[in-house]
Amino acid sequence: MSAETTRTLDTAILKPRIAATCIGITGHRVIPPAVLPRVHSALREQLSGAEGELAALSSLAAGADQLFADIALDHGVSLTAVIPGMDYEAHLGGAEVRSAYRRILRSCAARVHLPAEPTHEEAYFAAGRWIVDHCDRLIAVWDGRPARGPGGTGDVVEYARRTGVPVTVVWLPGARRD
Repeated sequence: MSAETTRTLDTAILKPRIAATCIGITGHRVIPPAVLPRVHSALREQLSGAEGELAALSSLAAGADQLFADIALDHGVSLTAVIPGMDYEAHLGGAEVRSAYRRILRSCAARVHLPAEPTHEEAYFAAGRWIVDHCDRLIAVWDGRPARGPGGTGDVVEYARRTGVPVTVVWLPGARRD
């Protein structure tokens, strides 16, 4: 871990965790329109119903990550961006997703830039593990199915459960992704 990452970690995560509950997010990049209202209301509920101060961790990817980040910021929750070790912004998606990423990133209280990984999948999974390792609980916008590729939402949820981090799954029962 670089000195810069360690310094960011010390100031953004470790100190606030003493006074704040840290919530991490993992989830699908594409949320079906039928599921979106349920996800939106559940995320708002998770961030407004908590007692005490909150902090949030997100990789700011399209879909669940950006939706969670926007809601966290709307609720005045301190947000830390966890940036996978790769040419991340170039692989986020179209211009609209990249624009939202940059907008949210400007509003983050802190950023954690992870070391480069050999593949994009490994970089995504490293970011998911980092979030799990540094949060008190994880919200998963997840259809309950196995990950479609290495490091996907299902893998991050499995890692959280294996390491004892509480997971709240948000999804519309019976709904499937395309």
